Amino acid sequence: MNGLLGLGKYLFAIPMALFGAMHFMAANDMAAMAPGGVGMVYFTGLALLAAGISIMIGKFDKLAATLLGVMLLLFIIPHAQGFAAGNEMEMGNILKNIALAGGAFGYASMAKDNAVIG
Repeated sequence: MNGLLGLGKYLFAIPMALFGAMHFMAANDMAAMAPGGVGMVYFTGLALLAAGISIMIGKFDKLAATLLGVMLLLFIIPHAQGFAAGNEMEMGNILKNIALAGGAFGYASMAKDNAVIG
């Protein structure tokens, strides 16, 4: 059972790192959705990539997971604006970001590297 639970951090971190890489590959396509345009897409891509790597290697993982959770909650804002404008499909993105933020905060609560956040 512990092996399965240990696999959980990788099942969470690998998609975050891949989402980060995808931000670099499709920055121009994503720029219209991001306040701040292409620069913000690159910044969030780097943050996702760094969080994924940090969680995988276990260095500064508590800080990375906490900041990732905050960022994922902030991602709700543009999706909520889209939902308010009548795009009902945005509710799925809102719920996805809430769930992923919960996962990030859950991981942060059990992360072992207390170097920055104790």
